[in-house]
Amino acid sequence: MKKFSTMKEAFDYWAKSIYPTLTPDVKKGRYTSAWKDYTYQQGISEKRMTEILSEFGKVDIKLEITFTPN
Repeated sequence: MKKFSTMKEAFDYWAKSIYPTLTPDVKKGRYTSAWKDYTYQQGISEKRMTEILSEFGKVDIKLEITFTPN
């Protein structure tokens, strides 16, 4: 299990560690498109990042907000 502070960090891990290990037939289409959009900063939504990551493992997103009044 790996923990990340942001979706961007998690997707960066996927783009640099998992994507390169994929076979050429798997890299076709949406994975290559997502990798290029992320790598070349052409814009990729967090929703799309989450969808891609969930195809390679379990993704748990937890948001924690703490408010302490004066």
